[in-house]
Formats: sequence, C-alpha cells, structure tokens
Amino acid sequence: MNWWQKAVIYQIYPKSFMDSNGDGIGDLPGIEQKLDYLKALGVDALWLSPIYLSPQVDNGYDITDYRQVDPRFGTNADLAHLIHASHQHGLKIIMDMVANHTSDQSPWFQESRRSRDNYFSDFYIWRDPKPNGDPPTNWGSNFGGSAWEYVPSRKQYYLHYYAKEQPDLNWENPLVRQAIYDMMRYWKAHGVDGWRMDVITSISKDQRFLDYPNPQHLPVVMGNQNDGPRMHEFIHEMHNEVLAPFAMVSVGESPSAKSTDARLLVDPQREELDMIFTFEHMHVDRQPGNVNGRWAIQPMDVVQLKRILANWQDALRDHGWNALYFENHDRARTPSRWGNDTTYRYESATAFATVLHGLQGTPFIYQGEEIGMTNPRFELTDYEDIELKTNYEKLVAQQKTISSADFLKAARKISRDNARTPMQWDATKNAGFTKGDPWFKLNPNYPSVNVSADRQAKKSVFKYYQRLIQLRHQEDILTSGQFELLLPDDPHLFVYRRTLGDKQWLVLANLSEKTQTVPDMPASGRIILDNYLARHGDPLHELQPYEAAIVAVDQPS
Repeated sequence: MNWWQKAVIYQIYPKSFMDSNGDGIGDLPGIEQKLDYLKALGVDALWLSPIYLSPQVDNGYDITDYRQVDPRFGTNADLAHLIHASHQHGLKIIMDMVANHTSDQSPWFQESRRSRDNYFSDFYIWRDPKPNGDPPTNWGSNFGGSAWEYVPSRKQYYLHYYAKEQPDLNWENPLVRQAIYDMMRYWKAHGVDGWRMDVITSISKDQRFLDYPNPQHLPVVMGNQNDGPRMHEFIHEMHNEVLAPFAMVSVGESPSAKSTDARLLVDPQREELDMIFTFEHMHVDRQPGNVNGRWAIQPMDVVQLKRILANWQDALRDHGWNALYFENHDRARTPSRWGNDTTYRYESATAFATVLHGLQGTPFIYQGEEIGMTNPRFELTDYEDIELKTNYEKLVAQQKTISSADFLKAARKISRDNARTPMQWDATKNAGFTKGDPWFKLNPNYPSVNVSADRQAKKSVFKYYQRLIQLRHQEDILTSGQFELLLPDDPHLFVYRRTLGDKQWLVLANLSEKTQTVPDMPASGRIILDNYLARHGDPLHELQPYEAAIVAVDQPS
C-alpha cells in the first residue's frame, strides 16, 4: 500500500492561515510556526494552495513565475526551510500546480502576445476572429463573459477558460509540456513530495474549435471544458516524465468527472494519476438545469449524496483510489452549507466528518474544518472573489435571471470566499491570525469558534478529528474493507457497512435536526466512536440530531 492510501492530507490556504510579519497576509514562516499543531492533529501531508509569484487576480491561481515564491508569502529560502521543517515533523509537502493557464503577466504570455513568430508565440491558444470580427467561438468563461479576449498587436483572440487575466496554455505545443515538466522537476529537487493539479482535465482542447449548440441564442454558451481528445495522452506523458520517475503523488482536479471517468484517470494500470477530486457530490444542493448554475441553491439532498459517494466507492474498488473531501478553498463550510451551524455546529461538523473518514480513500481536511469553522454572513460588498463578482454582474445586473437578494442568499451558502476568511486561532484581536490589518474580513464568530477554545472544549471538533485520523492509521478496515451502502432511500440517515475478513463496522450518521430511528440495527455491538458524549453501550436504534457513530458489529460465534 502506498503511503498516501493510509494518509490524511491537510490543505493550507497560505494567504489566510497564519501571518508571521504583521502585514495582514498569511505566509510560509507562519505555516512553519504551526507545524506542531498540525502534527498534533495527526495529519500526514500538507497541500499548499499556490504560493508562486502572482498578481492575485484569482488568489494565486494566476501564476506569473512557477519557480518564484511570491514575496507576500516569503522567499524561496522560506519555502525550502518549511519543506525541511515539515519533513522533520514527518509531514510531506504537496504543491498546487496550475498547468491549464498562467497569468497574463507571465513573461511567456507577454512575449506570446507580442507577435506571431517568436519562441513563445504558440505557448497559448490564439485564433483569428470570425469574418465579422466576433470571437472564434461562442464559448463562455467560467467567470462570466466570453472565453476569448482580443489582442490588437496580434489581431487575434486568445482563449481563457477563467478570467481574461488567465490565458490558457497550449498543450498541443510540446515546448509547453516540457516547460511544465521542468518546473515539476525543479520543485522535486527542492523536496516537494507531490502535486495537486488544478483543473488538469481541461488541458486538452478540441482543435476544431466549434461553436456550442445555442438554441436560446445566448451571447456566450458554457459547454464541457474537460476531457479533450488528448487529455489522457498528456497526463500519461506527465506520469512517465515526472510522476513515476520521482515517485510523486498526484491528485488531479476533474470538475465534471463521473466515476466512469475517474477509473480512466486513476486506474494504476493506465499510469496517469493517483487520485482525482470530483465535483459531482458537491452539486447535491444545486437546482438541476437552472440557468443560474451553482447560484440556484436548494436544500441538500441526502439520498443523492449517498448515491454519488456510494457509486464512486463501488466503481473505484480495485480500480483506483478515492480522494475524499467536503471542504476546500473553493467550497463553503459544511456545517453552514449542509448542516446547522448554530444549535448543532459541533454535531454537524463531526457527523459529516464521520461519513467522509469512514469511506475508502484518502481524506482531505481543509484548514479550520477541524474546529468546525462556519460561513460568515457577509454582505455582497464584503466578498472579494472574482467568481462571485463576475457572476453577480452576469446573472443579476445583465441577464436578471436571479434577484440580488437570492444571489446573496446563495453566496452565504456556497461562495468560495466562505472558506477563505482568516484562520481562527484564538479570541485575541484578529483571531490571532495577524497583528496587522487582515487582507480579508474575519468571521465575526471567532471569539467563540477558534482553535484555543475548541481544544479546551468538552465538545471538541479538533479532538474528534484526532480520533478519526488515529482510526485511519490504525484500522485496516477503513482503508481495505469492502463498502456497502445501507438504507439508500432514507432521506435523513447515511449508513454504510465496512467489512474486512470477519470484521464488520457500521458507519452511521443522522444528517437532520430531528431524532431518527435506525431500522435493522444489530442487537449488539461495540461503539468505536460517537459524537454524542453521553453514549454508553446503547445499540443505537435511535440517532439524535446530527449524531454520528462507528460501531463494531458482534459476529455470531
């Protein structure tokens, strides 16, 4: 078994984690100050969101120089010191790689836009206008508007799946691919252990560049930007060039992947990636088919969540490995989004954690998740995220397909900024995150929800996570056991069985605010873990609101 199959990985969003120098922005020395905390939690590796030189149009996912640490986070020497210190703590380092696009401030792009006949001219995707001067296709950007931007000096448009400041690289050009592989080798030489690969399934484009169907006659159309014709070829090449020779773990982001797609990406026989992040289970609170996309929210569908997660468990069994997550830098806080972040904040946080950590795969914890951080209830003017701002302009101001009030309601549930407020370390000024003015507003609840308070609390989310992580490390049933979903149609209970040899565990969670009866529970069993502290051997025929438990089932003699 590979190290990452027994591991729990912790994601750090450096800008919001810990500020060491008082400038209001989290940095690499700040992360190093918290290594003892992370080791105490029990995690095995740290995934760092981008720390490269960047104008920060998309919070670092717009990279100017892949080999230089942005001064706001520190220096290359600081990163080398953090990698060494992490390894001394037994923690591996996973870097974020953004290979689909760069910043428009990158020297590569600055040269590419200058002319059609220099070394970098074909590093990006350029196309001539249509005869009437319109963009080459009707493709839309994820951040609103056209996916094409005109550059007079070349008299051509370049493609950008995200912000216009994030031009897409041309992976058809072998020089581009080798430049990316060289960057990966550079960081391996500095001790990096693996990669999380941003929107990696978008790197191959259909070279026919055809318009998407547009029956509604929209100005631009969003289509499938993933799984292009050479995507698997490119990733396999990366595997052979870098990942395999240097034994680097790889976790790809695959926004539209279903379980069948995942098998093609992570089956070891195909030699591509180790794991992928799917978005499928994160759409269970989205109104299907609504023109407002993810901003058209609805109550979370427990039955759908179970079906999707079970499908991935079954499909990847013996054909690859799952990456397990509910929160990250692009996802809101689970207790606020799917649970009850006031009356049952602790219970919500630990119930969803139990569901996730009991599955087969590698769990990922996002900073603050381990203390049950919640969404802030900001006003629209408080949000910073470019995705939110451009979608507000598109959907509310221009198309008028959603009201400002409903957009705000959705933002408070699912905006990416909900996860990006500074980490809440203690009840002192600015939550102990910085001695200066923080780059982004803090969640006002930090005096009560913070690391210091949680670690001392009777209901401690942190201590519950410690126990979950210990079980992952110690109990083979959680990594190797068979999975079976139970009660698939129950709208409130998430129950499944893990089996390894003659050992059988039940993982149970009530994802509702009312007590639920659990049908067909075994007459006897041993409670391994329960988030209700008063449980004493009750066979769990009832689960309290957001109660979760892991039970070892007694086998007949």
